[in-house]
Formats: sequence, C-alpha cells, structure tokens
Amino acid sequence: MLSAKWIRNNLDEAKEILKRRKLQLDLNKFLSLDNKRRDLIQKCDELKHEQNLYSKKIGKSREQSEDPQDLIKEMQKVSVEIAKYESRRKDLEEESKNFLLNFPNELHSDVPQGNKNAEKRRWGKLPQFEFSLKDHQQLGESLGILDFKSAARMTGRGFVVYKGLGARLERALINFMLDLHINQGYEEILPPFMTNSAATLGTGQLPKFREEIYKCERDDYYLIPTAEVPLVNLHREEILAEEALPLSYVAYSPCFRREAGAYGKKMQGIIRQHQFNKVELVKFATPQTSYEELEELTLEAEEVLKRLELPYRVMKLCGEEIGFSAAFSYDIEVWLPGQERFLEISTCSNCEDYQARRASIKFRDKENKSTHYVHTLNGSGLAIGRTVVAILENFQQKDGRVLIPEALRSYMQGEKWIEKS
Repeated sequence: MLSAKWIRNNLDEAKEILKRRKLQLDLNKFLSLDNKRRDLIQKCDELKHEQNLYSKKIGKSREQSEDPQDLIKEMQKVSVEIAKYESRRKDLEEESKNFLLNFPNELHSDVPQGNKNAEKRRWGKLPQFEFSLKDHQQLGESLGILDFKSAARMTGRGFVVYKGLGARLERALINFMLDLHINQGYEEILPPFMTNSAATLGTGQLPKFREEIYKCERDDYYLIPTAEVPLVNLHREEILAEEALPLSYVAYSPCFRREAGAYGKKMQGIIRQHQFNKVELVKFATPQTSYEELEELTLEAEEVLKRLELPYRVMKLCGEEIGFSAAFSYDIEVWLPGQERFLEISTCSNCEDYQARRASIKFRDKENKSTHYVHTLNGSGLAIGRTVVAILENFQQKDGRVLIPEALRSYMQGEKWIEKS
C-alpha cells in the first residue's frame, strides 16, 4: 500500500490516481486526520520526555534522602496524560491505516490516458462460418456437457455441472496449462484454497473487496478468489536473496467470488460464475526487472491460446479498468464467434511494491546488503471456464459437434470430437 508520507508529499498525484480510476476518497479528511495523528505523536514524545525528567528527579531525591512524593504525584499526572493521548493516537492510526488500505496503487506512466483501453497486438485469424452459430451455453446443453439446471437445484444460480467430455475437457485444460508453464520455468504449487485475514489483506482483497469474497465466519478463513492470494503470501514477512529472483510460481485452484451485480445476457452461461477453475502465474522480481518480467509473463500466458489455436488480442488497460492493487495491466482477450466479441480471459499485472508493502516481502541487495521491497506480478494462465467457452464457440461444426484442439487430444485419451453420446 502507499504510505501516509507518500500521499502528503504527492497530493496532486494522489488526486490524479483517484480521478483516473474513477474512485472517490476524502483526501482532505485523511490529511486532517493525519495532521492530528502526527500532533499527538509529538505531544506524546514531549510528555514522555517530561516523564523521564521526573523519573530522574525522583531518583536524585531518593539519593539525597528527600521525600519524592510530590514529584511522584506530578509524574503520575503526566502518565495519565500520556495514556489519554496514546489512546487517541491509536484510534487515529487505525483510521489512517484503514484509509491507506482502501487507497489504490499508483498508475504506471505507460497506462493509457482517458477511459479507453489501447490495443497492443493481436494474434490469429478470426474463423469464418457458413452456418448459424451457437453460443457456448447452447452448445454445452445440446451436447450434454454443461448442466445448469442440476447445479441450480443443488446449489443455486451462478454454478454449473460439467458432464462427460465437458468434465474431461476442463481437466485436460488444467493439466495442459500446468505442464506448459512448468516447461516455461515456473514451479508448480498446490496451495490451500482458503487463506486467513492477514494473507487476504496482503494482496489487496481486504478490506476493499470484503463483500465480494466468501468468508468462513467460524474460522476467520476466506475462500480464495484467485490463487494469486496464497501464491503471493508464500513469502509474506520474508526477506529474499536478490540472486534468487525472479521467482516464478504456477498453481491450479478453484476460485470463489460472489460476483455481485447484474451482468446481463453477455455474461450468460459459464462466463461469470461463483466458482470456477483457474491456472495462475505469479512472479517476484526486483524493481529494475519487473516490467521485463511482466512482458515475459504475458507472452507465457498468450502461448496457451496460440497452442490451442484461439485468436486473441492484448490490450493495455486504462486507469478505470486496472485492478485495485496493480500499477499496470494487460488484458488478453479471446475471440468468441458465437457472441461476436472479444472476452477477457487473462489479466497480467505488475503490482510493483504495493502488495509487498502490505505483506512485508523484501529482498536483500547482493552488493550492499540493504533491503528493499520486491515487485509482485500475476496473471491468469488461463481462466479455465472461459477457455472452454472459447473452444466450444471457435471449434463448433455445422453438425453440432465441437472439434477438440490438437494440443489437448493427448490429455483426452486421443478424443478428437465432443459430440452428443
């Protein structure tokens, strides 16, 4: 998170961050609160100095066999004043901390101005069809591989049951992505799918998105909205060796999100679910190399789509679209012919030292042994459900079958088609 000192010294930039992100936070109220807090710290320091002087006088009085009771009474009055000011200071510090935890990250200078994302590149040729297209929900239900009605009965809306080749396709994608990223140099992690409050706060999900994540009230655990949370917290409160960086991790996990709000027809089917699978990439890097690592991470996520022969584009996100903890982000958007639009399938972000400050993750400089905050990066490699959506819509056939991408067939016991059994 950003510090109170940074906001005081960069007030115009702080206002610009909020403006570009379309967020409203009361900076004037915070500055007033921060001034009061700093005044109380100064007052407490003055009173503690006075307390020390009385303590010395009392000691000297006793050495000279004098009665120190009057001095003791005066020191007790000072102690009462200190306790009063300290209590108020702690309250103000808690208010200040809460404001800072809700203040978003800075924006990198290369973030597009205005409220529109900027296309960086695209890959693949958009498929052409000579028949009436179906969207993934129509395809999944007609093929008997996506069952929304059973999921609604057993749980509720926003869930799906994968059946037969649908379940196998989901599992094949998970294994395919993990294998690919491991070969790219990532270390596979299988983390817990719940994290405690400190870990969830460390990556920026708390307190900002408290209403969007599921909490196990009895145990104070949160179901993870992304594997980014446990992966970043692998090194919470640690000092890493500079020569060990960059560290690259990949993890499969189910993800759980309330996804509050109405998204309409464009978010039908399995595009936006309360539970979905994802393969996540996370890197720890030095500030000097983190943007090079972001480019690498993005290309490594793109490679999944290339091997699956799915057309996509890469977009630089504007300030309004960038996530709370990120300083710069790319969206990888896959083409959905059944809906005639591109859909975000991965966001690759550099959070710089924002998460590292919250989670206290540093590295030790190999030259002068000083410590600095690491930069953390993350990206989906990819969201599995949305990859299923893209495969169904891009590889649909006139006869209703779906061609399985060649890269996945060895993961599906040689199956070439998804067809109604």
